[in-house]
Amino acid sequence: MADGSRSGRGGWDEGALEFAGLSRVRLDALLQELLSRVDEIMEYQERLRALLDAVVGIGADLDLNSTLDRIVTAACELVGARYGALGVVGPDGKRLIRFITHGVTDEEIAAIGPYPEGHGILGLLIEHPESIRMHDLAEHPRSYGFPANHPPMKSFLGVPIRIREHAYGNLYLTEKTDAADFTEDDERTVTALAAAAGVVIDNARLYADTEQRRRWHEVTAEITQLMLGEFDPDQALQLIARRAREVSGSDVAAVLLAENSELVVRAVDGPPEFQRFVGQRVPSGLPVLGRALTGGEQVVIEDLAELLKDDGTLSEFPEGARLSRTTMVPLPAGTTGTGGLLVVASERGPVTTISDGADLMQMFAGQATLALERAQAQRDRDMLAVLEDRDRIARDLHDLVIQRLFATGLQLQGMHRLARPEHQKRLTQAVEDIDTTIRDLRAAIFGLQQAPGSSTLRGDIQALVDEYAEALGFRPRFIVTGPIDTGVPAAARPQILATVRESLSNIVRHANASQATVEVSVGGGLVVTRIADDGVGIGPSTRRSGLRNLTERAQALGGTVQITSNEPRGTVVELQAPTD
Repeated sequence: MADGSRSGRGGWDEGALEFAGLSRVRLDALLQELLSRVDEIMEYQERLRALLDAVVGIGADLDLNSTLDRIVTAACELVGARYGALGVVGPDGKRLIRFITHGVTDEEIAAIGPYPEGHGILGLLIEHPESIRMHDLAEHPRSYGFPANHPPMKSFLGVPIRIREHAYGNLYLTEKTDAADFTEDDERTVTALAAAAGVVIDNARLYADTEQRRRWHEVTAEITQLMLGEFDPDQALQLIARRAREVSGSDVAAVLLAENSELVVRAVDGPPEFQRFVGQRVPSGLPVLGRALTGGEQVVIEDLAELLKDDGTLSEFPEGARLSRTTMVPLPAGTTGTGGLLVVASERGPVTTISDGADLMQMFAGQATLALERAQAQRDRDMLAVLEDRDRIARDLHDLVIQRLFATGLQLQGMHRLARPEHQKRLTQAVEDIDTTIRDLRAAIFGLQQAPGSSTLRGDIQALVDEYAEALGFRPRFIVTGPIDTGVPAAARPQILATVRESLSNIVRHANASQATVEVSVGGGLVVTRIADDGVGIGPSTRRSGLRNLTERAQALGGTVQITSNEPRGTVVELQAPTD
């Protein structure tokens, strides 16, 4: 019994030891698993804390540019990525219009070349806005490879950023530390950051839009204040171009006004080389302008240089090769019916503007029309004051001066019969001088009734007479009778001018004259143009082509032309045309 008891006790001890050993192993495993779970929890808490810090950090202020930079930096720090980028998708939803980088120096960016536009793998995330993780970028079938001087990149994580269910852009992260791959936790972390970033970006955009609207209203008030006083319309248009460029964040701005079938560049603000376009005329039928002019709505061109290249007009506008995003806003026609375009354009490079603010640009374009309307009203007011003063002078000349001269002439004619023969000739000359003075005064009165600076038939004929004075060697006499500026039809004016020009030209070449007279009279339903000289007259050898031209002009007006000899010598050309 004793031996059996010892044996039994010894067997129990061995089993207990074996159980204790197994328990210790399981306890160690459990402790190891517990420690591993604790490490995971601590790592998760650390990642969560880092994520929360990143979310707080990216919302530190409302400046969109700095917000985008902070988002890229926070994403790289959260998952240990060496390089990061945020690509902003354009309004067309097909290409990137902005690319913010982290981990690449400015020198490296300059060496690489233009920013990507969204081809290859970057474009895949634009087409399908879903998270992507890759072990090696080069292994993907959509990989385009890297341009020269681009740093090597292998592991990749891409996450879309959404704002109110619309794609705003994408986060691109590459080269995780220690040459490891991005994990599922990395993807979840960056996805959470992207969700928070969407809210922050949306708030920043709203703030930027509010600030932009405030600035637009400030410059609108500035332009309005300018127009309350006396101002130069070109100065106002230049100020409009300058403020439009500044507030829109563009590099070049221009105001173009419609004149007939063309647009005239009235103001340009931007680099000095663009100033040469001021005053130039642009055909309004150009395809690049057509949509804005005919549609009457704002038109945004994402790449002006590419469009000009496709249209074949880049050679005429080489400076356009530097311009990309361009906004064209039609100017309201107003009461003058002028119309035109307000154009702002940015040079090639990253786009930093928030939005063009279509309604604000159109409102500001209306300021250009208002400036033109105000300037026209100002000119009309000044013109009215001038015309009123001229009308007063004309009345005084007619009612006082001409009447007195006419009365004096009658008195002299009455004295003519009573005077001695040697005095009659002098009285006759005095009466003729008075008649000439009366005609000149009447011509001056008709001239006063024309708007200053306007083109008149009287002025155009006088210019022709002055033009041929040097070639003739003397100044022809110019006589006007009747209201030639108001009583001659518009269709007859160019024919009359051509007749005067051709007649004076013939006198210069053939007549060898010492005197000439150009007389135009209106009355009795006819306008009569008479050019007389004291030259050699028309001989049998005179070329008939010029005379044939005169006949054709008269027939075109439904009138007649007569070419006769002037007594005692010379030639008379007389063109008659109806005024009705």
